[in-house]
Amino acid sequence: QVHLAESGGGLVQAGGSLKLSCAASMVAFRVYAMGWFRQAAGKEREFLATISSSGATSFYADSVKGRFTVSRDNRRDTLYLQMNSLKPEDTAVYYCSAAYKISNSTGEYKYWGQGTQVTVSS
Repeated sequence: QVHLAESGGGLVQAGGSLKLSCAASMVAFRVYAMGWFRQAAGKEREFLATISSSGATSFYADSVKGRFTVSRDNRRDTLYLQMNSLKPEDTAVYYCSAAYKISNSTGEYKYWGQGTQVTVSS
């Protein structure tokens, strides 16, 4: 019923930029809040950013404030994460997810994609 597909990951040098996309196949994408998470090797899944269903409200984890920007295009059923000033510690698998309301809690997110690998070289 719900399918989320992340894309746009890859290898980038420190200080560079990358834009991730999350294509949603679901009924009424525009009514769901969406979030971005990441999981580095050997670490727990980490909240990064969330955005309301309309796109009017968003908030970020302290680790990415000022560097990452979440946005969405409800006409295209797509979520985005613009990542600037990338650091080696940003290396992780990045996931998008859908929830009934904006939240920084993993438990509030009901649907998950398979992730896309981001690697930032030193």
